[in-house]
Amino acid sequence: MRYVDQLPCAIQEEKHVTIPMEDGVKLSARIWRPTASDAEPVPAVLEYIPYRKNDLTSTRDAINHPYVAGHGYACVRVDLRGTGESEGVLLDEYLEQEQSDAEAVLAWMAEQPWCDGNTGMTGISWGAFAALQTAARRPPSLRAICIASFTDDRYADDMHYLGGAMLSDNLAEAGTMFAYATCPPDPAVVGERWREMWRERLDAARPWVLEWLRHQQRDDYWRHASLSEDYSALRCPVLASSGWADGYSNAVTRLLSNVDVPRKGLIGPWSHKLPHLGEPGPAIGYLQEVVRWWDHWLKGVDNGVMDGPMLKAWMQESVPPSTSYEERPGRWVGEPSWPSPNIGEAVFPLRDGALGMPDGSMEQEDRVRTVQSPLSVGQFAGKWASYNAPPDLPYDQREEDGGSLVFQTEPLPERIEILGAPVVVVEVAADAPVAQVNVRLSDVAPDGRSTRVTYGVLNLTHRDREEAPEALEPGRRYRVRVPLHGVAQAFPPGHRIRLSLSTSYWPLVWPAPGPALLSVYEKGSALTLPVRPDDVPEDKALRPFGEPEGCAPPAVTRLSEPEQAWTVSRDLVNYRSVLDIVKDRGLQRYEDNGIETGLRACEKYSWVGEDFGSVRGESAWEMRFGRPGWDVRVETRTVLTSDEDTFHVDATLDGYEDGRRVFSRTWNEQIPRENV
Repeated sequence: MRYVDQLPCAIQEEKHVTIPMEDGVKLSARIWRPTASDAEPVPAVLEYIPYRKNDLTSTRDAINHPYVAGHGYACVRVDLRGTGESEGVLLDEYLEQEQSDAEAVLAWMAEQPWCDGNTGMTGISWGAFAALQTAARRPPSLRAICIASFTDDRYADDMHYLGGAMLSDNLAEAGTMFAYATCPPDPAVVGERWREMWRERLDAARPWVLEWLRHQQRDDYWRHASLSEDYSALRCPVLASSGWADGYSNAVTRLLSNVDVPRKGLIGPWSHKLPHLGEPGPAIGYLQEVVRWWDHWLKGVDNGVMDGPMLKAWMQESVPPSTSYEERPGRWVGEPSWPSPNIGEAVFPLRDGALGMPDGSMEQEDRVRTVQSPLSVGQFAGKWASYNAPPDLPYDQREEDGGSLVFQTEPLPERIEILGAPVVVVEVAADAPVAQVNVRLSDVAPDGRSTRVTYGVLNLTHRDREEAPEALEPGRRYRVRVPLHGVAQAFPPGHRIRLSLSTSYWPLVWPAPGPALLSVYEKGSALTLPVRPDDVPEDKALRPFGEPEGCAPPAVTRLSEPEQAWTVSRDLVNYRSVLDIVKDRGLQRYEDNGIETGLRACEKYSWVGEDFGSVRGESAWEMRFGRPGWDVRVETRTVLTSDEDTFHVDATLDGYEDGRRVFSRTWNEQIPRENV
């Protein structure tokens, strides 16, 4: 990244500004704005998240917000109620209170003397959720949004449930927020009442996974704040981006298809990161694109930002399997609209235990093939949403395929490129009332190495409706449709396309209550790929992206080394298998305010042999904050287990000051399984 120190506008920074809410709670903001804005008001852009602007996101914030402010905007970074130095408590994600507060913040911004009355919202992940959800409420000052790594469907396309099956990220993200929502404010900012504010947060804390487990199917809890319930609610322009290695790429194309507002989409090869910080690369000059977006929609500049394709996507070339890539080879392609007129369907029938080529013939005998996967299928699946730290992409699929039902093509006679969401339609029967079908699409090189391209999951009890799942009738045949995550991928000549079906995908997906033998009938079953020509003339005319730019981050002194680990182990004496994940940032000091922080997160997923009752997930966090005279630590631990009928949650929360435990609470709760 190129750090920029010369910007069009001189700026000033206000590190702690309070914004009053209607109930008297004050939210804490950090503001960067042009020095001249006191006399010459400018549009204002809000980022609204719970991740602590004073320390944990201060490096990223310093790269992004001063850059945009230096191009003529007031950038307002607000911590949600109950986080950072904001008062109150944070009880769950995306509650009505959160969105009401966001509207109040936008109204406050629009009324400030340095704001010309026009506002935007921006962010990645939670910040993007907040922007999209707030925009659907149509606050009067909000003119446009710019969002990355988000979803418009909180049930079917977030880290909780996928295809009606529960993701292990349901536990992992709950563990993350269990820690973040219980951290103390900074005494240097809020004064001596920091203990009172911290105690309020600790007293209100509860493992969020408890609430998420109480809503195992689509209901009003998930419908709230899901734009997919009413796309017409969005009336402002949107620039939407994500990455193929992220968990949220589907939302970009879905938004392009369904909203009726000026819109642009951008999907690169990235994990869960902003495009100018994108990994795997290539990263792009995203902040330049953001400034162009704001210039047009907040200032009325005729800069051609809406020219060119509606969607730009990175067409990925074939690569060997790896848990991490510095760069994904490929090229940018553009689509004038979505769905695109450039993309057609190619149908590959399941035939004679293989994947037939799309030659127009769908003649298939009614052969049946069966699979009952071991619980180990999925140990190389990687993370639902890659963060690329530690390396967390799926590894070579050959071992996974050993416990799967595999259909593959002959070596391809010519190159095939796909852009969009593959779909598998398959006829199946199971010998259990609750069962899964997990579908993987892989690129198999001539040497046999298998790189997962995309995947999909279906809890077969959700085959018809997410609102009212129905148990399977053992032995009965069902025709089901399994959409896979959207992707842009090239398959070279000489490679094979492999389709793999399994009944487990643990630990990415929480297993069904027990083992199931799945019968797959070839007749009528097929894979449909969204095939795109590799010579679309408009691709060569795409405007190139600039080099990644941002402002220089503040000085940070590392006090201890970070640690990353992603370890799969198996004990062949007792047959216990474990996936251990460690993400430790190490201790570091932010020199601008002297605060020292440490963050260590550990996830552990284990099982014994083929005992479905032995599956166990654990998320443990330790977060430290301090400076001379102040030393605070929060430790959280959440353990999720299950039997055939029930989920069991055991959790602990401990708060320490000066090494002495000042708060402790435990939870031991059971929640019935509902066809999950």
